[in-house]
Amino acid sequence: MMKRLIIACALVFLCLGLSACGSTQNELTDGYYTAEMSDYEHGWKEFVTICVSNGKIAAVEFNARDASGFIKAWDMDYMKNMNSQRGTYPNAYTRAYAASLLESQDAEQIDAVTGATHSGGNFEKMASLLIEKAKAGDASLGIVQVEES
Repeated sequence: MMKRLIIACALVFLCLGLSACGSTQNELTDGYYTAEMSDYEHGWKEFVTICVSNGKIAAVEFNARDASGFIKAWDMDYMKNMNSQRGTYPNAYTRAYAASLLESQDAEQIDAVTGATHSGGNFEKMASLLIEKAKAGDASLGIVQVEES
C-alpha cells in the first residue's frame, strides 16, 4: 500500500513537472496586434497587423500608407516602376513576407525577398515586436524606430 502511494505521488509530481515544461509562457494571447514604423520613409509608413487565434498567428497584413492613408500596394505607378527596377513590387513582397511569418510563426525565420530587403528588415522588426506583445497580451500600438541612414 505504501509503495502504491509513493508511486502515485511520484506520478503526480512528474505530471506537474512536465506540465511546467509546456507552460503557457511562450503562447500567444488571442487578439489583434499592430506595429508601425516611427516615421515615414520615402513618403510611406510601413505597418504590420497580426491576428492570433488559438495561440497561433492566424492572419498577417503587411503594407505601408502615405500621409493621406493611401495604401502602397494599391499604387499602380509605384508597382510598375519598382517591378521594372527591382523585380518585385509592394503587393508581391508584402504578401510574401506575411506568408513567411504565417508559415514559420517566428520572426527570425522569415525568408528575404530580393529587391525588398529594407522592407523585409522593417517587417522582421515589427513582427518580432508583435510576437512579444502577443505573448504579453498587450494590444497597444507598437512603434519601431526608423534607423538613421
